[in-house]
Amino acid sequence: MLAVLAYGLAIVINLFIIFIGIRFLLSPEVAATGYGVSSPAGAYLSVKGVRDLTYGLVGLAVLFGGGVLAEAWFMLVVALVPLGDMLIVLRNGGTRAVAYGIHFATAVIILISAALLFVEAAQ
Repeated sequence: MLAVLAYGLAIVINLFIIFIGIRFLLSPEVAATGYGVSSPAGAYLSVKGVRDLTYGLVGLAVLFGGGVLAEAWFMLVVALVPLGDMLIVLRNGGTRAVAYGIHFATAVIILISAALLFVEAAQ
């Protein structure tokens, strides 16, 4: 059961970040609003889209190519991204609700995924 939860959560997180990346590439203004700050120039939104898309794809590649322990380390490190996003929102006039409710919560979910993956790798 733990294996299904650990792998399932990791896959869902990676697929969701791919979705976010694609959303920033295809609908940057809408995605920027959801991010929590007023929209900067289009090129920056595209950079974020490529970044998120790449993180999601790398996460899936690490999970399926490197295994559960490699994915656990990847998730642990990549949790820094939503924490950084939270600080960006707070420093640029975004609401605390978005900063904590979206970005901090995402970091926590990613850290839970990492913990589950570490436990699974230890078994």
